[in-house]
Amino acid sequence: MTQQEAPRFVQEVLAGFDAGEPADDDRAALAALPLYRTTFVVVDLETTGGAPDGGGITEIGAVKVRGGEPLGTLATLVNPGTPIPPFITVLTGITQAMLTPAPPIEEVLPSFLEFIRGAVLVAHNAPYDVGFLKAACARHGYPWPAPRVLDTAALARRVLTRDEVPNRKLGTLAAFFRTTHRPTHRALDDALATVEVLHGLIARLGGHRVHTLGETIEFAKAVSPTQRRKRHLAEGLPRVPGVYIFRAADDRALYVGTSGDIATRVRSYFTAAEKRARISEMLAAAERVEAVECAHTLEAEVRELRLIAAHAPPYNRRSKFPERMIWLKLTTELYPRLSVVRALNPDDEAYLGPFSSRRVAELAAAGLHDTMPLRQCTHKLTARSTVPACALAELGRCDAPCEHRISPAEYARRAADPFRTAMVDDPQVVVDGLRARMEALATAGRYEEAAVVRSRLVAVLRATVRMQRLAGLTRIAELVAARRSAAGGWELVVVRHGRLASAGVSPPGVHPRPMLDLVKATAETVVSGFGPVPSASAEESERILSWLERPDTRLVETTAGWASPVRGAARFRDLLAKAEAATSAQVSTERP
Repeated sequence: MTQQEAPRFVQEVLAGFDAGEPADDDRAALAALPLYRTTFVVVDLETTGGAPDGGGITEIGAVKVRGGEPLGTLATLVNPGTPIPPFITVLTGITQAMLTPAPPIEEVLPSFLEFIRGAVLVAHNAPYDVGFLKAACARHGYPWPAPRVLDTAALARRVLTRDEVPNRKLGTLAAFFRTTHRPTHRALDDALATVEVLHGLIARLGGHRVHTLGETIEFAKAVSPTQRRKRHLAEGLPRVPGVYIFRAADDRALYVGTSGDIATRVRSYFTAAEKRARISEMLAAAERVEAVECAHTLEAEVRELRLIAAHAPPYNRRSKFPERMIWLKLTTELYPRLSVVRALNPDDEAYLGPFSSRRVAELAAAGLHDTMPLRQCTHKLTARSTVPACALAELGRCDAPCEHRISPAEYARRAADPFRTAMVDDPQVVVDGLRARMEALATAGRYEEAAVVRSRLVAVLRATVRMQRLAGLTRIAELVAARRSAAGGWELVVVRHGRLASAGVSPPGVHPRPMLDLVKATAETVVSGFGPVPSASAEESERILSWLERPDTRLVETTAGWASPVRGAARFRDLLAKAEAATSAQVSTERP
C-alpha cells in the first residue's frame, strides 16, 4: 500500500465506526455488558520517551481476549523515524538496526484500529499509552475511535490493599498474581502480563458486587464509602486562602495542606478525583478539619511548611523534617577535603547545599572530585607525618598530599580555592570539566557512564544555583514587598533573613502605607544564624523567593541589596534545564 492510499484504507476499515464518541445507546449497552462477555484489547507500547507528540512509538503489542480466552494478537516493531536513545536500547533491548526495516506508525495504525474496533481498550497506566496512540492518530489524519478505556493500575488501587502489594507497578502485580508471563519492557510480553493481571483483578471484583463493564469502570474511580461517610467534614469551612488540618479523634494532626480556597480544596478530598490510597486511609481516621485563615497564599504556604515541620503528620510525605538537611563542606585541615555533614558550624567557610539526601550530596561530591584534585581519603593529615598514597595518586587523580608531594599552599591554590570560588561565585571550572568528560565518554560510546557524569553535573549545578539564590535573600536583614491582590488591594510581606516575619493585605481603594506600617510593627523578631539558611528552612525561603521573583511583585524597602554573583551559577540555568530534561526523559521510560 502506498502512503497516499493509507488514509482511504483507514476510512474503509472504519466504515460505520464513528470517529467521535460512540452513540449513547451503544455506550449504555456496552456498559451493561457482563465482564465475561466483554471483548478486551490489552495494549502496551514501547516508546523513545518524552511527551506524546504523534511519534516516538517503537513497538506495539496488543492481545484480544473475551471470557478469559485469547482471540487474537497484534505485535509489531515501529520505526519512529528518529534515532533511538541509547538508554532505551539498554532498557528494552530494541536497537536501531531492529527498527530500521520496521514500518512507520502511519502504516501500522490501520491494522491496529481495526484490531481494537468494538473492544474495550485496556492498559497499565492507560493515559500514557492512550496519549501516544491518540497523538499518532491526530498527526497522521486518522480518527480516534474513542473506545472505553480500563486502566489496570487504577483498578488495582481500588481492589488491592497496601498490605497485599506495596505499589501498583506492573511487575509487582505480575508477581502478586503469579502470572506465567512477566514484564520485560517489550510490548507483547508486557501486554500478555497485563492480560493475566486483568483477569486476576476481575476475579476480585465479584466480592465488591461488580459484574459489568460499566460497574468496573465506575468502581475504578468511584467515591469510596469512607468519602461518602466523612463528606460532612468539608462543611462550614471558609472560602479564603489558608491552611487546613485533618485531625484524628485524639486531636493529632493527620494531614496538613494549603489552598487559595480552603472550602473548595477540602471538598475535593471527598470526590472521585481523589484516588490516593494514603489519603483514603487518612480520611478513615479523620474526625474534624481545622482551618487556619491567612492573609494570602504565600502566608498559607509558609504556615503549611511550619505546621508540617512541627507536627510531622503521618500522611504528609514532603517537608516533614526540614531540619534534616545535608551539606557538603570543605574541612578546616592542613589539606582540606570534602565531607558530608548534617549541620554547619559557625567557622565553616566553604560548603555546598543543602541537599535533600546523602545520596545526592555524594553524587555532587563525585562531580567535584572529577574536576578538582581534592583528596578523597579521610586520614587526618599533618605537616609532621605522612601516610602511604592510595591508588588515586598512581592514576594521577590526586596530588598525594598524604605523602607531602604537594605543599599546603599549592594544594590550596589547585584544589581548595577553586572549590571556594565555584561555590560562592563562578562554577565555570566545574561545568567545563564535567562537560568535557561527558563528551569524551559519549564519543567513546560509553553512554551509560556519560549519563552518570551528567547526573553529577545536575547535582552540582542544582545545589550551587539553589545556594547562591538563597544566600542572596537570607543575607538581607529586612525586606518589605507588595503585589496586587486579585481583589484590587495589596498583598504585603515582611521578610527577615529569608524568614517570613509578617504578612497582611490592604483593602482595595485604600493607601497601603498604614497597613504596611502595621505589618512591620507586628513582625516577628528574627535573629540571624549562619550559612545560606540561617533563620528558616530552605523550602520556606524558596517559597518566598518564588513570590518575590514574580513580575508583578514590588520591592518597597530593603536594608541591603538583593543580588546574585555576576558570573554565578544562575547563568547556567539553561544548561541545567537541558540536563534535567534528559535525565527525566530517561527515567520516564522506566515506567511501571
